Amino acid sequence: MGEIQELKLILREETSPFFTDEEIAYYLNKNKNSINDTAYECLLLKAEDDSIQLPGGLTLANNSSYWLRLAKKYKPNGSRIL
Repeated sequence: MGEIQELKLILREETSPFFTDEEIAYYLNKNKNSINDTAYECLLLKAEDDSIQLPGGLTLANNSSYWLRLAKKYKPNGSRIL
């Protein structure tokens, strides 16, 4: 399985499409081919407020907390060797 396909699985792109393959490749390159760092950044992008209010009172809920919970799994540690 290629890196882009693996990221698409992590990002749940089949059920919640958000990124094109080119965008995933861009973020993968930006994060020096780190799957975890790329997943973290992309999941944070997916966590932007996506609630929708339509005329007639129909409201689609915000899913940001779902994406933030997934992002926690890939959050960089930040500890370094001194």
